[in-house]
Amino acid sequence: MKKILIAFALLALPGLTLASGGEGFPLEKAPIDLHNKASLQKGAKLFVNYCMGCHSLEHQRYNRMGRDIGLTDEQVKNNLIFTGAKIGETMKNAMPKADAKRWFGVAPPDLSVISRSRGVDYLYTYLLTFYQDSTRPYGVNNAAFPNSGMPHVLWELQGMQKPVYETHKDHDGNETKILKEFELVQPGSMSPPQYKEAVTDLVNFLAYVGEPIQLERQRVGIWVILFLGLAFVVFYLLKKEYWKDVH
Repeated sequence: MKKILIAFALLALPGLTLASGGEGFPLEKAPIDLHNKASLQKGAKLFVNYCMGCHSLEHQRYNRMGRDIGLTDEQVKNNLIFTGAKIGETMKNAMPKADAKRWFGVAPPDLSVISRSRGVDYLYTYLLTFYQDSTRPYGVNNAAFPNSGMPHVLWELQGMQKPVYETHKDHDGNETKILKEFELVQPGSMSPPQYKEAVTDLVNFLAYVGEPIQLERQRVGIWVILFLGLAFVVFYLLKKEYWKDVH
């Protein structure tokens, strides 16, 4: 029994870690829907246009991605491949890692499993909480990941926002500033609701990439559960038939 409890604790620990978010900032719930193929398609478009200049998806193939989210090979080639890659190749970017490390200090990570390692709520909050900070190299900081080295690549869509702090005093009179909300100071090409929807699409796509087989697994799992339920009834009736003379 003790070993079982330890096993459950270990399984729950990663989820608890992810739920805490970056540096204690509260995470927003990501309203993802992996059955929404239109959202997945829009998320794929956002990724190749805004993220793939630096980040790659080295464990995801273009043709597999297209098939899963409802696109033909021709649609993928015409709309989602800008690196000269072939339809059966993995989604690598064209930036040499050595150059990326020299330019940014560290090579931007592959994002194939970022939704599993960080959690979709973290990604959703991260993309929503960039704000102006003149002390940072790219002029922005992030509430979910303070002092992140990544620029706000979606700023043209969201615009720029500034943080609004709330001051709290303790019993000794010491003041502490707590980030409360954000104020939009430079509008982007999207309204705030539109930008949230775009971030939802992008995170939805990354959630799919993190485990492309999950929808198929869920579909098969339903049939497995139904089979086990039917088998239980059959086995129970057989058990009663075999043991009726004994009782």
